[in-house]
Parts: sequence; structure tokens; C-alpha cells
Amino acid sequence: MPRLDHLDLELLSALSADHRATVVALADKLGLSRNTVQARMSRLEARGAFLSYERAISSQILGFPIRACLTTVVRQRDLPRIREELAEVPEVLQALGLSGTADLLVLVAARDTQHLFDVDARILAIDGVERTETALVMDEVIPYRVSPLMDLVREKA
Repeated sequence: MPRLDHLDLELLSALSADHRATVVALADKLGLSRNTVQARMSRLEARGAFLSYERAISSQILGFPIRACLTTVVRQRDLPRIREELAEVPEVLQALGLSGTADLLVLVAARDTQHLFDVDARILAIDGVERTETALVMDEVIPYRVSPLMDLVREKA
């Protein structure tokens, strides 16, 4: 994957500071033409620089105030099918593959503790899921961020 150049980093930094900025506003801020910014944005998007825009929507505002992390142990040979079945569970916000004693970390949202219990039961009912361990998310101590990484890359450039 080609490295990001100075303009890419400046554009990403401006977007990180104001994720709702328009192409015109970004062009003005960076002293670039609108076409240059649009072309850079298209290239960055094609390279996978942007995560899902859904990440910016709170599950709480949708009526799901409880979030929990389920460390999940699965039969490895069944992982591709388990992944597909987990994706069918609407309360699953994200699933990460892990190394170590657990195979997956599944972030779920629920309306209340009974709903969380039911979601966990549905996940456990997936053939190949051997066990889960649930930890409630009490607070988001550090929200998802990449700005410090961009600063680090700029320092080394």
C-alpha cells in the first residue's frame, strides 16, 4: 500500500478535526483547489482510509443504552460461517478477531439487561460458538481516534 504524503495527512487531519467539513471548506482551509481535494478524497476512500460512517451514530440515541463486550470462543474451522451468522444479529455492532484465549471480541448493544441476556443466548445458539463471557461497557474512556497516529506519522515524515 502506498504511503500517505503530506497533503493526504493534512486532509485527513482536517477531516479528523471537523468530520462534517465540505470539500469546499477543506479546500479553503488547506489552500487547495476543490478538484484536488475531491480527487484526494476519492483516492483515500478507494484505499480504505475511511471507516464506516455509521461509527458516528450512537446506539444509545436509537434506544439501545447498554453496550457489552462478549469475549467469544469458537470452533476455528467454523469461523467463516460464524462470522456470517453474527452479522445477521442486528445488535452486534462490531466483531474483532483476537489472538489468545478468546477468538472474538463482539461488541453488542441492548435495550436493557434482559435484552442483553437474549442477545447473548442467540449468539451462543450459533453452531460452533462454544462460550461467551460478557463485560458491560461502563464508559467510553478514550473514544475511537486516529489523530495521535497521524501526528506520529507527520513527526517521522
